[in-house]
Amino acid sequence: MEAFIECFSIIPDPRAMNAQHDLMEILFIALASHLCGGKTCTDMEDFGHAKKDVLQEILELPYGIPSHDTFSNVLARLDPEALSKAFARFMAAFNKNVSQEKIIAIDGKALRRAFMKGKRTSPPMLVTAWGSELRMILNSREVIDGNESAAAIELLQLIDVKGSIVTADALHCTRPMAEAIISRGGDYVLALKKNQIGLLSEAENLFSVTRDMPTASTEEKGHGRCEMRQATVIDAPQLAAKHDFKGLTALGRIESMRTIEGITETATRFFVLSRSVKPTQLLHIVRAHWGVENCAHWALDVVMDEDLARNRKNHSAANLAFLRRLTLNILRADTSKGSLRVKTKRAGWQNAFLFKLLAHMR
Repeated sequence: MEAFIECFSIIPDPRAMNAQHDLMEILFIALASHLCGGKTCTDMEDFGHAKKDVLQEILELPYGIPSHDTFSNVLARLDPEALSKAFARFMAAFNKNVSQEKIIAIDGKALRRAFMKGKRTSPPMLVTAWGSELRMILNSREVIDGNESAAAIELLQLIDVKGSIVTADALHCTRPMAEAIISRGGDYVLALKKNQIGLLSEAENLFSVTRDMPTASTEEKGHGRCEMRQATVIDAPQLAAKHDFKGLTALGRIESMRTIEGITETATRFFVLSRSVKPTQLLHIVRAHWGVENCAHWALDVVMDEDLARNRKNHSAANLAFLRRLTLNILRADTSKGSLRVKTKRAGWQNAFLFKLLAHMR
C-alpha cells in the first residue's frame, strides 16, 4: 500500500473536507477490482464486499467498503491530468530497465459508447503512447475539443522520448509534432499522406526518378494470408528547410502486396524520417508501430470491454480508461504463464496472485 500511495499521492482529492472514505483506499479498491475482471463502479463495490477480509489486512476502511455511488462520484470528479502524471510515475521504473533503442507508437482511440446524449458521433478519445520493447502503455492523454494532434503533442511532455523513435499515422505528420519530438531528444518516422501534399508530391517524384536504391523485403504467410513488403529509404535532408519540417533527413517507402483467399491488394506508403535508417530497420519500425493496435487497443476492447463502457459523467470515461490501461500494464508486467484473461480470473480466485500483481506498484 505504501508503494501505491507513493505513486498516486500527487492526485488531489476533489471532494469536500468532510468526505469519509480515504481517496487512496478508494483508488486501490478500484484498481484491484479491475485486476480481478471488474469493469464498473458497481463491480468495485461488490469486489470490496467479497474481499473485505483480505482488504482489511492492508487498508484501514474505518467506514467500511465505499458504495458504488462513492466510486462513481470520485471517478467523475478526479482530475485526469493528475491521474496521467501518477501513471507516468508508475511507468518510470519500467523505462529504466530498457537499455535498447525504443520505438514509441502514438495513436488515438475512441471510447465508443461513452458519448454524451445526442453526441454518438463524437465520443471522448484518448491518445496513447505504446512502448514496443516494454509492450506496455507508457501514458495516455485525454483529447480536448476533438484536437487529437494537440493531445499527442501534450502527451510527449509526459513521457521520455530521448533516444527513441516516435511513430504515428498521417494525422500527426505535422510541423509542430516533428518539432516537439526533436526538441525532446527523439527521432520520428511519420506516415506521409495528402495532409502534407507538398511533401508527398516530392516523395513520389524522388522515388520515381532515383535509380539503384537499396531495398529490403519481407514475406509473411499464415491464417490464409500472404503479405510481402518491400522497403526503400532515400536521404533527403534538403527538404527540411524547403518545407519547414524540423529534423527531416530522409524519406521512406513501403510497397506491400497482400493476398487473402485469392484476392490480392497492393498499397504504397510513404514516410518522413528524422534519421536515415536501413530499409530493414524501416520495415521493423513500421511493423512495430502496429503493436499499439494489436496489443494495446485490441486487449482493451476484447479483454476489458472498453468499447462497451458507458460511463460518461464528467471525467469518468477518461479516468476509468486510465485504470484499464494501468491494469493492462500490471498484467503484462507479470511473467507467469497465461493470457491476460486467465490472469484476471486467477487474480479473482487466488488472493496471493492478486497481491503478487499489486506488488508491481513499486
